[in-house]
Amino acid sequence: MPTGSSSKHVKGTIVIEGHELIVSNPEKLLWPEKQITKAMYLQKLAALSSYLLTYCRNRYLTTIRFPNGWNDKSFYQKNVPEPTPVFVKTAELEGIQYVHMDSLPTLLWLGNLACLEFHPSFHYIGDTLPAEWLIDIDPSVDPEPRVMQAAEIIGEILDKMNIRSVPKTSGATGVQIYVPIDRARGYTFEQLRRIGHFVASYAVQKHPKLFTIERLKKDRGTLIYIDYLQHWYGKTLSAPYTPRARMDATVSTPLTWAEVSLRPDPRDFHLLNIEDRLRLKGDLIAQLPPQNLDPVLSFIPK
Repeated sequence: MPTGSSSKHVKGTIVIEGHELIVSNPEKLLWPEKQITKAMYLQKLAALSSYLLTYCRNRYLTTIRFPNGWNDKSFYQKNVPEPTPVFVKTAELEGIQYVHMDSLPTLLWLGNLACLEFHPSFHYIGDTLPAEWLIDIDPSVDPEPRVMQAAEIIGEILDKMNIRSVPKTSGATGVQIYVPIDRARGYTFEQLRRIGHFVASYAVQKHPKLFTIERLKKDRGTLIYIDYLQHWYGKTLSAPYTPRARMDATVSTPLTWAEVSLRPDPRDFHLLNIEDRLRLKGDLIAQLPPQNLDPVLSFIPK
């Protein structure tokens, strides 16, 4: 548990920030290949909490639960699980009571339920405007050795448009390009989609043997899909720093562009080494100032 928190282990329970949580089956292997038990997983979540909560707080949260480990049956959890502890906050959207994951106790409660993935909404609770902008680079094959090259090309296109961005591994096969935006300017999902379509179409035109914007997976062949449509009201994407239900216990990890140029494997970033990385580099997304997209929107046709 994190330094300074009031936590202790008592016969299958933990007390964290004054709340007692029952830990069921603490020795259950959630990632057998990595020998990661549920107890270890909760420790890793606690270490990641200040980073992961940053991108899940004040959002509508969808989780994916794997009661018997990453390689067994799973299900999406949108409605808050029951019974619900008193400290867990919820937020209603379109008839669904979502978890509002705003605290370490809530995170660990979900971890105990074998929520291995955390997918927050692109907008804040009670708001209809985007909180940030993302482009999802989605390979059609796994593994895809060209995915870092693809990310670099998209990053360079944005850079030429004077838009600074942070690449992050999805934790699965892809890479997402994350752009903090100046929310005071009131950008809409429609405006960001216009920019996304412009960037994606340009990339396909310049690199037709690498990219596609074909929605149907069966029609993509081996091309890498630039998904600018996923970023929309009510949709979700893997949070920065979320674990993923993959054999290597990967974590969705922000990278530097210098690292991307070295073509790392997304599987290199996982639960067993993410703490050391964060101690060295901190949160790369938080280090990028919000971007002003007004100049780009002024020349992109409506």
